[in-house]
Amino acid sequence: MAQKKQNAVTYQQSGVDISANDQMVDMISQNVQRTHGPRVIHMQNAFAGMFRLDYDEKLFRKNYKNPVLVACTDGVGTKVQVAAKMNKFDTVGIDLVAMSVNDMLVQGAEPLFFLDYVAVNSLQPAQINQFVAGISEGCIQADCALIGGETAEMPSVYRKGEFDLAGFAVGVVEKHRLVSGNHIEPGDSVIGLASSGLHSNGYSLVRHVCFDRAKLKVDQHIDELGETVGEALLRPTRIYVRSIMSLLKKYRVKKVIKAMAHITGGGLPGNLPRVVGKELDVVLEQKKWPVPPIFDYLEKLGPIEKDEMYKVFNMGIGYVLIVRPKFTRSIMTHLKKSGETPYFMGKVKRGTGKVIIK
Repeated sequence: MAQKKQNAVTYQQSGVDISANDQMVDMISQNVQRTHGPRVIHMQNAFAGMFRLDYDEKLFRKNYKNPVLVACTDGVGTKVQVAAKMNKFDTVGIDLVAMSVNDMLVQGAEPLFFLDYVAVNSLQPAQINQFVAGISEGCIQADCALIGGETAEMPSVYRKGEFDLAGFAVGVVEKHRLVSGNHIEPGDSVIGLASSGLHSNGYSLVRHVCFDRAKLKVDQHIDELGETVGEALLRPTRIYVRSIMSLLKKYRVKKVIKAMAHITGGGLPGNLPRVVGKELDVVLEQKKWPVPPIFDYLEKLGPIEKDEMYKVFNMGIGYVLIVRPKFTRSIMTHLKKSGETPYFMGKVKRGTGKVIIK
């Protein structure tokens, strides 16, 4: 063994604690394992997660004749700073999963597995365990497996108490069942699914209005909302996987389910044109759906112009489907039975690729 050097520096002295990482791994293992099904392949001391498209070779040939893998990555944005103020870290884990799996749903893909990346100033095992508990819950809601992740301790990059999250999801869809938006026609119906609130977009504006300008505290109760500022802002993003996958199994894509959109940054005006093309407009009637109190509150508190609200926030609609008109009622009934709150929002018309909100 080499002779010890006097005044030798250690990794821990530079701000990285390897023993804390070992403790963290032990703490999070149960939350990771609860998301695993028979398609996850376990290997002791593996350096990567492994997942079978199906756990029976014969079933693989039967179930996936021409599979297309669909991949997404996203983060939670500055919502993490609200979590830090609240000292509550599980709900942003659900957000992290939601932002990727809701995106892949738009193409009709079934989420298969998820990986996370957590970057922190200093590793606090109990804090990381909260993150992973939320990510695990999000994966269960999305019927996918958490098969790996990475925690980076970077004291020279993040200040004390700071952190960031990123997530990566992979899904699969049969090529002939890809939802592309290529079959949308004038007269098609637009159905919106209620959001759970702000979801995970626009938080730079939210924080500026609430904390920088109005000087609100996260534990301050707001009568108009019936809850504290922190509770309203930390409500996790709704995950639409089960209801949408159920719908796609019942109805034909292209002819019935023509297009879908996850309403994230850019709101309805920014996300719907991505799926309808440049020769059609989406005409929505705002009175067709209720705008949750949090949006009215922020608009008045800012104050924020109405057009800006619609450009930044989902305004109560987290997911949109464009469907064949004759199936509108039956699709909405199916979605209600799946636990969603659907609204008939308007129609598709000939135009120039705009969203018109009346």
